[in-house]
Amino acid sequence: MSVIEQLNKIEKRSYKVGIVGLGYVGLPLMWTFHQNGLTVKGFDIDEHKIHCLEHGISYIKHLGEEMMGILAKSDRCSSTTNFDELKEVDAIIMCVPTPLDHHREPDMSYVVETTKVISNHLQSGQLVILESTTYPGTTEEVMIPILEKSGLKAGEDFYVAYSPEREDPGNPNFNTAKIPKVVGGHGDDALKIALALYDTSIIKTVPVTDTKTAEAVKITENVFRSINIALVNELKVVFEKMNIDVHEVLDAADTKPFGFMKFTPGPGLGGHCIPIDPFYLTWKAREFEQNTRFIELAGEINTAMPQYVVDRSILALNSQKKALNGSKVLLLGLAYKPNVDDMRESPTFKLLDLYKNLGADVDYFDPYIPVISPTREHAEWTGTKSINWSEEIIREYDIVVISTDHNNVDYEALFDWSSLIVDTRNVFKGKHEKVWKA
Repeated sequence: MSVIEQLNKIEKRSYKVGIVGLGYVGLPLMWTFHQNGLTVKGFDIDEHKIHCLEHGISYIKHLGEEMMGILAKSDRCSSTTNFDELKEVDAIIMCVPTPLDHHREPDMSYVVETTKVISNHLQSGQLVILESTTYPGTTEEVMIPILEKSGLKAGEDFYVAYSPEREDPGNPNFNTAKIPKVVGGHGDDALKIALALYDTSIIKTVPVTDTKTAEAVKITENVFRSINIALVNELKVVFEKMNIDVHEVLDAADTKPFGFMKFTPGPGLGGHCIPIDPFYLTWKAREFEQNTRFIELAGEINTAMPQYVVDRSILALNSQKKALNGSKVLLLGLAYKPNVDDMRESPTFKLLDLYKNLGADVDYFDPYIPVISPTREHAEWTGTKSINWSEEIIREYDIVVISTDHNNVDYEALFDWSSLIVDTRNVFKGKHEKVWKA
């Protein structure tokens, strides 16, 4: 199928899109294409997700039941664990994890294994797009050589592009369709087809020179955030020693209409991007004998924040003549950000470990996560349940640590029921005798 034929097919909405990985990136992307008239087929190794899609059951809470119900009933949407059906689609978009391994180096196993599967089923004329965040060069150096083991040649027999996901789960102002899409292609034809595909459903596409440039864009966005969060985390520690409220400082600085962008401190970094992606660039830079000192320093500062929260908790308990060892600690919020059920890389896990290792009796409360599901790095917490929200239960804790500031928590009641609070999110603005900022 020629480039012109593909573009015509996209324009007529007869183009079929396959999405591999139906998590926080793949599922919203599937919905967005579907809502704009394209036929979509989802692929995932998780049978539970496929079952939910087939029966209209939401497994990502902020996306809601209505969306899942529409997808389940649509004759333009299907999902499967059978990757043989990759042959049936025109485009294959990969939305698979790119975590770090135990040595803080890129774990490319999901990308590599998925690309091998795609290579085994690759058809002439198909477009393969990677959306997972990774280091510059991944598409050219890792994916294309694997795909070409099919006997087909990239740029001639099939097409390859990279377009980084920019999801912000739970953001009420920006969903997949409203966030501009950066696109880099392996050659002009691949870029044309990929742009045409995303133009059907995304508010704006931003073409760049090639795939490694697009990969660098995503890394740069996340490095920028990581460094600026580290800056305000460091200011938080410094200003606390000076008896200055860092949140008041940042709010006042934010009134400047130019030259300042507000970031807020917290108990550490969470989510699938900021704690991980900058280290992909750090790792890749070593190949070129370059040091990424800003990135590594920011990582050190942000990684140290959970310990800072624990240290503040020790001081807070000490003010009431109590020791952390033997105290009952409640962590409020397991999700890495407010109002979602996404607990990937949540700093609350680190806090759970730290408090437990210091002898505290630690529990958590999260209205979005009633029970902890299996995770790669925190398997020991699997099956742990959120406590019930009640005055009788809350009053039993020696200290409550606000790790995530969900909107649907009654903070006035929490203040009344708690004898001591460590507030990492500035829920209680100003100074209160029993509230310690961290």
